[in-house]
Amino acid sequence: MTTGYTAGDGPDGVTHPRAIRSFVTRAGRMTTAQARALTELGPRYVLPYDPATTDLVTACARLPPHAHEQTVLEIGFGMGHATAHIAGLRPDTLFIGCEVHEPGVGALLKLIGELHLDNIRIVQHDAVQVLRHMIAPTTLHGVHIFFPDPWHKKRHHKRRLLQPPFARLLAERVAPGGYIHCATDWQPYAEQMLAVLDAEPLLSNTACGYAPRPAYRPETKFERRGLRLGHGVWDLVFQRTSG
Repeated sequence: MTTGYTAGDGPDGVTHPRAIRSFVTRAGRMTTAQARALTELGPRYVLPYDPATTDLVTACARLPPHAHEQTVLEIGFGMGHATAHIAGLRPDTLFIGCEVHEPGVGALLKLIGELHLDNIRIVQHDAVQVLRHMIAPTTLHGVHIFFPDPWHKKRHHKRRLLQPPFARLLAERVAPGGYIHCATDWQPYAEQMLAVLDAEPLLSNTACGYAPRPAYRPETKFERRGLRLGHGVWDLVFQRTSG
């Protein structure tokens, strides 16, 4: 996701902003089942990136089979296991997932078909551009960001998704009383996330520091293995204030 800007010199000699992306597009191999799901279910569940759609939540509000009371945006859903699990627990909530990697999109579509889920839509595009151009202010009930790339090396920290400008963008798109839930298994990134979200005046921490894992977020197999080895996982749950 595009998370910030650095200065870059354009061909006209004028300094222009250059986007810093927090992801690297990988040419992953799709399975036959994922490719079939993309072909068969993609036309129904994958939404086009379209900056002309300035209020995607309202546009999706009355998707069949019934109206959805709330909308949650998930950024970088990977192979979609947590997305499908949570959507199954919360049928009255519409989940819009942003993911740039096509195998992950195919994997989530396969789960949608297997589990008969009608409350998920996918935008295969940079989530920051989706937030900026397609999500109107105060229209989301929640945002999920689970295990984003921690960009371990110090010189790559600028690529981390959770930076102050992005925290402000998230907070502006969430309605008062809504929430932002992040999780990471990399402690230095957890500390940065906590500092950035704590510093955003539109957000309030729901816990004293890190939050207990909410019951709706399933443990991943990598998380369970890490916990057995003594590794930590940190959840952060912040609420949008009325300010």
